Amino acid sequence: MAAAWLKPLPDGVELAVLVQPRASRTRVVGEHDGLLKIQLAAPPVDGEANAALVEFLARQLGLSRRDVTLVAGDASRRKRVRLAGIDAARVEAVMSGG
Repeated sequence: MAAAWLKPLPDGVELAVLVQPRASRTRVVGEHDGLLKIQLAAPPVDGEANAALVEFLARQLGLSRRDVTLVAGDASRRKRVRLAGIDAARVEAVMSGG
């Protein structure tokens, strides 16, 4: 059974993410209220936190930045991110491992 924050798609997965900007460092904290909580060192100014989120997810999962797309929540702490070319089991293993 996949995590609540992980939705398999035909060409990849979609993540439901809760971000906490201006944290001491960028890292995955774990599940919070059915969302994957990620702390970001970047401030929520001029899209910096969104860019940091895309960069972090791409680096953690071995994807290129173009395979990571913010689909909802541009100005919100609750975001939906689409990841292309990766399966749910791999995403869950990497993100749950912290």
